[in-house]
Parts: sequence; structure tokens; C-alpha cells
Amino acid sequence: MVLALAGVNVVSNRVVDARWYVPWAVASAVVLLAFARLVDHRTWDELGLDRRNVGRGLRWGAVLIGVVLVVYLVGVAIPATRDLFRDDRVKGWSLGRTLDAALIRVPFGTVLLEEIAFRGVLPAMVAARTTRRVAVAVAAVSFGLWHILPAAGLGHRNPVAQGAIGSAPGWIPVALAVVSTAAVGVWFWWLRHRSRSLIAPMALHWATNALGYVFAYFVWRA
Repeated sequence: MVLALAGVNVVSNRVVDARWYVPWAVASAVVLLAFARLVDHRTWDELGLDRRNVGRGLRWGAVLIGVVLVVYLVGVAIPATRDLFRDDRVKGWSLGRTLDAALIRVPFGTVLLEEIAFRGVLPAMVAARTTRRVAVAVAAVSFGLWHILPAAGLGHRNPVAQGAIGSAPGWIPVALAVVSTAAVGVWFWWLRHRSRSLIAPMALHWATNALGYVFAYFVWRA
């Protein structure tokens, strides 16, 4: 499964055309779920997708989205932190492209695959063979390594990040990205565990990324 995820990651970041980014991610998520259910015989509850926990996951998700929204509003309102939202990828975007990223590419191209893979399938498969702690660690480290390729261009996307990195060797921002996203992976798993649903980490993941694009769009035009 880890090797399969590595292959999916390389294809997503280096092979597939931008037009096929979302279909590839959705198809990959479906295949991972099918493997976990039909081949490895994991239950929907183990995968965080039991319909009995949908309501609980939605309640957690609503609160998490609200928290992110408030944090972003405060961050944009404070001059000292406003520049953190100046993502160069969004600088020339139209409102339509921004909404496409927030409502299509992020939820279906990023969140769906990553949450199913690293908070659903992988930890469920590892936990069935070892312990919960080992499963969480494996999934979190794998989630961190998943971000090596995207992190390689961090300094080119955000001027604040570029200033912070300066002339540091290229491996430093990549290592920081791996460590920080691995830590986030543990936090997201805890949300999935407490809510018993993948909806909670999905909601937080979506809010963090998608609302970041939306706020970046308006900051560049302020």
C-alpha cells in the first residue's frame, strides 16, 4: 500500500496533466477503498466511513470550518500577518478559477484522496496487523513523505516563505514540510478517531486549503 501511494504521488505531481488531476485523484481514492474493502476486508467503521457516524462527523466538521474561518479573518485583519496569505499561485487568478480551486480541485483532487489514504485505508490496514500507535505513526510519516514533491517549490509560491528560507539549502524547506505535515497527520487522525468519521479531518483539510485560496485572492486585490 505504501508503494502504491508513492506511485500515485509521483503520477499526481510529475506525470498527469492538470486537466486530469482531479479525475486521477478520485479514481485513486476509489481503488484504495475497493482494495481495503474487497481484498483486505476492512469495515466501513475501520475506514471512518460508517454512515452511522455521519452526523457526528458533520458536527465536528462544521465547528472546525468555523474555527479556520475565524483564524483566517483575524490573520487578514492584522497587517503583520496579512502577507502570509499572498500565495503567488493565486496572484493572477480570476474569481472563477479561485472558486474552481476551492470547490473542485481541493476537495476532490486533494482532500478526498489524502484523507481516504492516510486517515482511512493505510492506518486501518496497519492497525489490523500491528497496534494503533504503529498505525498512526506509519500513516503520519507517510503523509509527511507524501509532501516532498509539493514542498520542493515552496519558496516560489509564497514571497514570505521565500524570505524566510533565504539562501538555505533546498532540503531544509522540504524537511520542514515533511515534519510539519507528519505532525498534522497525527492531529487529523485524532480528529478522525474522536469523531469516528473521516468527515471531520476532511472538513478541516478542506477549510485550511480552500479558504486559503479564497483569502489569498482577496488579499492580492485589496
